Amino acid sequence: MSSTPSSKTLESPISDNPPAAPIDENPWPAVGTLCRRELVRFLRQRNRVFGALGQPIIFWLLFSEGFRGSQFDYVHFFPGTLVMILLFTAIFATISLIEDRREGFLQSVLIAPVPRWAMTLGILSGGAALAMFQALLFLVLGYLTLDGLAVDPLAIGQVVLLMAVASLALTALGFVIAWRMESTHGFHAIMSLVLLPMWLLSGSFFPPGEGWMGWIVSANPLTYSVAGLRQLLVDGQVDGPSLSTCWAATVAFALVMFALACLSSRRGTKGDLLS
Repeated sequence: MSSTPSSKTLESPISDNPPAAPIDENPWPAVGTLCRRELVRFLRQRNRVFGALGQPIIFWLLFSEGFRGSQFDYVHFFPGTLVMILLFTAIFATISLIEDRREGFLQSVLIAPVPRWAMTLGILSGGAALAMFQALLFLVLGYLTLDGLAVDPLAIGQVVLLMAVASLALTALGFVIAWRMESTHGFHAIMSLVLLPMWLLSGSFFPPGEGWMGWIVSANPLTYSVAGLRQLLVDGQVDGPSLSTCWAATVAFALVMFALACLSSRRGTKGDLLS
């Protein structure tokens, strides 16, 4: 007589779906490690430093010289150049996401016992720190070579804090775009389509105008970062939205983009399955 195997006999000694590792109760070391990794990688690629600083300086000199005959001067265009440094450095720093996925490092981070928001915050902090580092160098250069910039310590402190919020928001924007990309070529194509129009339509060098162009400028979150820095850096420059509106729009932009970055990190891609 044949006997039916018991349920215990059918159980495999090794489960097909092992239990997930418990989430680390203290994710901040992971945040610091990922941030430090971005900084170390940047310092080892010194051509990135020269390229990121050289392009804004050339743009600043060319555009400012072209508008020298108007009522504006170098000081008027300085805040827009600062935002340009933040924009290009912060967003292009997220290219490392695509490289990390191709090399397998990102997959190891995704299975680590840390929450996704901690991973996201670590990567964003590293990119934002790189952008802030270069923007602060350019800010010091401006104070050494220009007359007319605000010297009030409170205003300078607000400038640094506003740049930090804007850099975090822009790095998160790059994170959201890079997360779905499988090659750096596609990332560069999207960035070329987004970056320059976003910067040019922020009031950095050109007045917003009226009609549909004015609506686009008003809807551009970068407009408020440029306007806020201009009001803080240039004495008596109070054109555009108020300083409180600039702060509110920039902080809201950063919070929305950070939330979108956290949501994006919870979604898998084809590249995450590659070994």
